[in-house]
Amino acid sequence: MFVHNINPVLLKIGFFEIRYYSLVYIFGFLLAYFLLLRVAKDKKVKGLTKQVVEDFMVYLMLGSIIGARLLYFVFYNPAVLWTNPFEVFFLWHGGMSFHGGLIGVIVAYFVFRRKHNVAFYDLADILVLPFAFTLFLGRIANFINGELWGTLTNVSWCVKFPGVEGCRHPSQLYEALKNLFVFGILFSMKNVKKLKKGVVFWSFILLYGFGRFITDFWREETQLLGVSMGQFLSLVMVVVAIVYLYKLRK
Repeated sequence: MFVHNINPVLLKIGFFEIRYYSLVYIFGFLLAYFLLLRVAKDKKVKGLTKQVVEDFMVYLMLGSIIGARLLYFVFYNPAVLWTNPFEVFFLWHGGMSFHGGLIGVIVAYFVFRRKHNVAFYDLADILVLPFAFTLFLGRIANFINGELWGTLTNVSWCVKFPGVEGCRHPSQLYEALKNLFVFGILFSMKNVKKLKKGVVFWSFILLYGFGRFITDFWREETQLLGVSMGQFLSLVMVVVAIVYLYKLRK
């Protein structure tokens, strides 16, 4: 058994705090930015320049954060939108949805597309790599925060989280390993020649959705008909990805 007593705050100066979780977001955005800059410099994507990259990063950051925060309440706690809608703005209270962030990024791209003519798959096939790696770090940050813990268990590696009854599966670390595995698969795919545009993106959607559906069985969440909301949304990802991969193959 591991007793969780990790401080989620890396640095605190007065009321100002730097948390590991926020650093993951910053690292992820910087990773995406510098990767896109390199692609733009090599002229590998039509219409992608340094200025376009900088414009896109604004859409990417706003889309991911707004989507993750707003749809967290839509998917998991809709009552708050009626009883205390300003809670949406209190990011430091926690509560971000991966599926919401993904939807937010896609919506942000199509808004961005009205200004810049850069193909969706050209960007998506690139961005899923830093996205997957950042998700790996994000789940480690969830573990550091002592949130999103797993179900009760008596396995030797169970974790006693502060203020939580019993010993729990470290489901955050299970998901972190799953995300690292997904990153490894995607990274190996980038060296495959004559791969159709969109295959890497939809492979990410398929692998993440399937992996999330499995690992969530060890996560403490409200379930309906045997599955949680996260698992339901992940199943939707799997189905949509299979359909589009089939279309690309045809």
